[in-house]
Amino acid sequence: MNRETVELTKYGWNQHWQSLMDSMQDPNKPLVPGRVTAQYSKQYRIITETGEKTAAVTGKYEYEALSRSDFPAVGDWILVEPLQGEARAVIHRLLPRATAMTRKEAGSVPDEQVIAANTDTVFIVSALNQDFNVRKIERYLIAVWESGSQPVVLLTKADLCDDPDEYVSQVVSSAPGVPVHAVSSVLDQGKEDISPYLMPGHTVAITGSSGAGKSTLLNWLSGEEIQRVQGIREEDARGRHTTTHRELFLLPGGAIMVDTPGMRELQLWDSAGGWGETFSDIEELAGLCRFHDCRHESEAGCAVQQALDDGTLDPGRFTNYKKTEKELAYLAKKENSASKRQKEHGRPHSSKSRRDRRAGGYSFSNDGYDYD
Repeated sequence: MNRETVELTKYGWNQHWQSLMDSMQDPNKPLVPGRVTAQYSKQYRIITETGEKTAAVTGKYEYEALSRSDFPAVGDWILVEPLQGEARAVIHRLLPRATAMTRKEAGSVPDEQVIAANTDTVFIVSALNQDFNVRKIERYLIAVWESGSQPVVLLTKADLCDDPDEYVSQVVSSAPGVPVHAVSSVLDQGKEDISPYLMPGHTVAITGSSGAGKSTLLNWLSGEEIQRVQGIREEDARGRHTTTHRELFLLPGGAIMVDTPGMRELQLWDSAGGWGETFSDIEELAGLCRFHDCRHESEAGCAVQQALDDGTLDPGRFTNYKKTEKELAYLAKKENSASKRQKEHGRPHSSKSRRDRRAGGYSFSNDGYDYD
């Protein structure tokens, strides 16, 4: 194995990606693989077998893209043409993703934005301060489960909390099957709980609200200040912006980490599977109801209402279950309407199932991230 292949292996390249590349190669115009490490509007920073380069998609690629989600995102593997004698490359193709965490793009037109691609694990970061919110964590869980990645909840700033275990218990009860860890970079506590996820070649994304401590977490795990950090507003414990774009880093131990900007709101996108996984306990109860079409309101023999009455189901969790169910149903209806309009105008709609999408995140300035 030559040195160039070893370098790409450090960034997650393996036989799976090699096979995909081989199947997509044009024998008349061989391309080389690269991984997107940062994204700035229409420009990308990528890593290839000959080192780091700046890149942009070809004119043909941009013309054929049907939506924002057809463009590369951080974490994507791409096929590129290096420009001879320059530290630049042109992106021709996007390798199909293994996983993709997405959200609905801000705005009235339904479209998908990719937060991070080809991640194995996603750290959902929530600070143990005034901004702690279990319902918000549930929303992130929906998106992560839908992505195909393994969610892990990290409760940061445990040094600010008298009883971190109480908060861990709250999240555990609302996150069936999800590991939950309380950590503190100030006290250097909890790193041993995180280390099993940080394997060489393993890609981990960090997501959460601004001020949750994502960049601090990245610096702590890397052992150096690779991301700038800022304090929070004392009056509401909300964060000032630190990370203003998505970026991929190689940690000293060999893990690959994607840092993302904080989001004002995570608007869900095409997440029925992730919703069912997040609320699997309620779905199991629903299966025990006397009537298969039970709305879990006042019907006789409703197992969900029985769990609410006897205190085994948190009312707030059930409310979020119903709220997100309606939200996803509304989004699906809106997307179907948009699809019909596009077909009437002779242009195919770009939405496909999660497994079939070519997607990526095309970074515009108004992307819904929290930069305030």
